[in-house]
Amino acid sequence: MTRDEILKLESYLQKTFRLADIQVRQRPQKDDSAEVYIGDEFIGVLFRDDEDEDETAYQFQMAILDFDLQ
Repeated sequence: MTRDEILKLESYLQKTFRLADIQVRQRPQKDDSAEVYIGDEFIGVLFRDDEDEDETAYQFQMAILDFDLQ
């Protein structure tokens, strides 16, 4: 993802979740995705989906482990 995409996604997530601590960071050696953090804690990955020529979409994937729910 480009730096411009990352900044737009970060701003979108901060506004949507009303959380200024959300950060979107480039992934080393990956250009189709970025990592999402709250503070220093990794929470998930954003993937760019541009298979449709007319449209780009982004998918957010977050795993919630069972022991995190306790």
